[in-house]
Amino acid sequence: MMPGHKPMKDRLTLGLCANASGDCKIKPLLVYHSENPRAVKSHKILKEKLQVMWRSNPKAWVTRKLFVEWVNLVFGPTVKKYLQENNLPVQALLILDNAPAHPPNLEDDILEELKFIKVLYLPPNTTPILQPMDQQVISNFKKLYTKHLFRRCFEVTESTNLTLREVWKDHFNIAICLQIIDQAWLGVTTKTLTSAWIKLWPEAVAERIYEELEPGVSVEEEIVSLWKSMGLEVEERDVNELIEEYTQELTTEEIQELQSQQHTEVMQEIGFEVSEEEVISTSEIKEILGMWESVSQFVEKKHPEKVATGRASDLFNDTCLTHFRNILRGRKKQTSLDMFFSKRPTGESEENVAKKAKTSEDI
Repeated sequence: MMPGHKPMKDRLTLGLCANASGDCKIKPLLVYHSENPRAVKSHKILKEKLQVMWRSNPKAWVTRKLFVEWVNLVFGPTVKKYLQENNLPVQALLILDNAPAHPPNLEDDILEELKFIKVLYLPPNTTPILQPMDQQVISNFKKLYTKHLFRRCFEVTESTNLTLREVWKDHFNIAICLQIIDQAWLGVTTKTLTSAWIKLWPEAVAERIYEELEPGVSVEEEIVSLWKSMGLEVEERDVNELIEEYTQELTTEEIQELQSQQHTEVMQEIGFEVSEEEVISTSEIKEILGMWESVSQFVEKKHPEKVATGRASDLFNDTCLTHFRNILRGRKKQTSLDMFFSKRPTGESEENVAKKAKTSEDI
């Protein structure tokens, strides 16, 4: 949109949550790569006063630890207060997809005073079909965020001599982003939140959401109008493409790294110090992997709770045993290289031998 300007690489993760009635929005979890960014300090922002729960992680990921903190410090107390104020039974169901940050044993980590919360996991690969927040809520939030972002840009360029590029490059930061997040989340209506449950829980959706509303200007049209006011030639499809770019799915490598990080957190919580210097023999690793194979097969055949145990087994396999398998894989590659170097014909270069070893590994 702005030729000649390198787009910002800044990144954050935002978790949204609301109830099926649409009248209880939970304070979002926001994970940023810095705990105390310069913009937050310069604006003298008090994190405890924010409309989000601020947490930090070097890659702005939601880890198991951060998610559990959000459940115990934000979700649980907010839901309990809502239920009591509305004279409802103190019971709640938290519905989650199978994201890496959602541990299968989450109920074990919930505080004793919040044990009224039960957790339900959606089946794998059903998020786009059933997950309520994915049913236009997140999309609507992104559109509202985009609208407020460009409205701010328009207001600044109108009241100053700054160009749009200058506003975007030098006058947009995480502090302003927080303000726009507040505006966007506030703008997600009860109707949008309620209608998100049609596919998962149609009985809970009020009939009024099916009523045809008076036609009005869509959010996309508002964004296009703002852009054109700033001299940009755009169409609605450009808006949709921009909104889609907000979502950056984790790669397989990133998911594996996140799972490894969460494994470290678990080990530290139960009192184990993680040491990279500890040497584990190959025979030990093979023995433990063989034992796990026997245990997992036994549980799969004998345990009545197939879904729950399967999820727990997959999580343990990914977060715990992948580390040891990678060690074995690395040693196998090293052994292959050593064998090729030790059998190197007289006069053959190490570079050629290394190429042969690589070809062998690829095969």
